[in-house]
Amino acid sequence: MDFGVFLPATGRAASPAGLLSATQTAEQLGFTTVWAADRVVIPWKIQSPYKYSATGSFFVPPEAPVLEPLTVLAFLAGANSRVRLGISVLVLPYRDPVYWAKVAVTLDQLSEGRLVLGVGVGWMQEEFAALGHGDLYGPRGKVADEHLQIFSTLLSEEHASHRGDFYSFSDIAFEPKGHRPDGRIPVWVGGEARPSQRRAGRYGDCWFPYFLRVTPDEMAQGYRYVRRVAEDAGRDPDAVALSCCIPVEITADDVTQEPDVLRGSPAQVADRLKRLREIGVRHCGLQFVAGRYPERLDQMRRFSEAVIRPGLQA
Repeated sequence: MDFGVFLPATGRAASPAGLLSATQTAEQLGFTTVWAADRVVIPWKIQSPYKYSATGSFFVPPEAPVLEPLTVLAFLAGANSRVRLGISVLVLPYRDPVYWAKVAVTLDQLSEGRLVLGVGVGWMQEEFAALGHGDLYGPRGKVADEHLQIFSTLLSEEHASHRGDFYSFSDIAFEPKGHRPDGRIPVWVGGEARPSQRRAGRYGDCWFPYFLRVTPDEMAQGYRYVRRVAEDAGRDPDAVALSCCIPVEITADDVTQEPDVLRGSPAQVADRLKRLREIGVRHCGLQFVAGRYPERLDQMRRFSEAVIRPGLQA
């Protein structure tokens, strides 16, 4: 199991110097991957419930600077040659499938295969409407499935064609393909609900849930379902890995432990992460819970000292 950390692509630290510093620090501390979240616009009024918040409200203020994630990762690809570059997660229905596939392949080629492509369906109806895709909000799951079918076709066919419910094209060339010898870019399918698990089993190389209040046993149960879906689809279930995004808070002292929250002293957090490794989690993308970025950096350093450097990452 190894660890990644989310970049400051939102807020006052969202600058060239801030992103470069965050990436260099993450690599120095032993994190293998830097992650950028996908947000294009933040409407001033949001009625869509945000299920990752205890209040149901989205926590990023509309006036906060928000950088486009694929552009952020492309910027970092030329500034660093080792750390992996992840997006968690690219909201597929926001974009044309052939266009985002070209951007992803370009980024994968320029970074020499370091792109980690997390994908999802999105949750904010107001953002769908603002981007001119309000009609895709309802069927967004089916739209995302078609995107993944198109992506697979583009990366495997010399003469690529597709005719579906939402998109169609005929006999196009799509070069280059991914940087790997087989031309593929592994797809990490985000989402926790059954439809997302089915999507991961049918199309994904990894199930990549984000959760706040889920125990490791519940995650293991979901992963078993993903593997069943893969097998039913005629795929090798061992070909679908398990990774996750987790909010984590490093405290100064030991705190009372809750089974579905990753919070505590460095030693407590290290102990809890061992259980995730036992159920098969290969990568944890960590969101350090702190109000200001300097406080997050401090938590990253303490995490590295207690978890990464002693060898839990292996």
